[in-house]
Amino acid sequence: MNPATVDTPPVIRPLPAALQELAICELNEKPDQIVEYILTLRKWIHNQRHLKARTNDQFLLAFLRGSKYSLERAKQKLDRYYTLKAAIPEVFNAERIVDNPQVLEIIREGIILQIPLPENDTRPCVTIIRAASYDTNKYKFADIIRVGSMFGEMMMIDDDRSTVSGFLEIMDMAGVTGSHLFQLQPDLLRKFSVFADEAMPMRQKGTCFINVPSPFEKGFNTLKGFFPEKMKSRISVCSTHEIIYEHAPREYLPVEYGGTNGTMRDIVDRMEAKLMKYREYFEDEHNYAIRKKRSSWARVSKITDSFD
Repeated sequence: MNPATVDTPPVIRPLPAALQELAICELNEKPDQIVEYILTLRKWIHNQRHLKARTNDQFLLAFLRGSKYSLERAKQKLDRYYTLKAAIPEVFNAERIVDNPQVLEIIREGIILQIPLPENDTRPCVTIIRAASYDTNKYKFADIIRVGSMFGEMMMIDDDRSTVSGFLEIMDMAGVTGSHLFQLQPDLLRKFSVFADEAMPMRQKGTCFINVPSPFEKGFNTLKGFFPEKMKSRISVCSTHEIIYEHAPREYLPVEYGGTNGTMRDIVDRMEAKLMKYREYFEDEHNYAIRKKRSSWARVSKITDSFD
């Protein structure tokens, strides 16, 4: 996944027909103008002294789609993407590599499950986070988010559905304990939610907490206060898991969730194999950032005001 030069002709992955129609209708996508948009955005990046950003075709296309092809909004999102990454070192740090033993352990324990959907399905991508399935003596909540962020970036580049239809997070709280709640770190939740809302180019359709024990329901509704205003209406809390079938039909889900599409182990194996293909991507990540010049740090301060 080498960076493209300023004038390298873009090569774009074609969309399935149903997804292309959605991109045209909802994102203002004009297939015959995509190349021109990518070249314009790439040249803008090349001229920014404060910003060292990736210039790969699918990466830039994600930001264009996430901005409904407004070049100014795409530029702003790219700037915020790298600015806010620098402001959340608990998540975005040197441990985001594919060979990190902790990263591999979290994947293999099935804490994060990306549900496979058929290519022509235009539903949002679905990620299940089994938020209470990890040992709080072994991992911090930031460790789980770190691995989730890696798969979020891979989805942004690899899965066109995420940038056209969006994505939905389902937080499965089955087995939640007081120690899990204590680790939720509302401040980190707030920071990462701002990053997801203002910097990531994918269309965030919502966060659904399922299997929330009745005694904790009020507490989870209180958590909404830590999310950006726009996201509050997209958060739901449910004491059962039945709502999951509204977003992912049973035939797409593993048997552990009442589905018929293999097991969680099958999903985990596919996710690990996919992660290995991104070895160079994550090893190269330190080369892309907001450069530490005075002007850029004024921008950091302005953008991170939303954390306060």
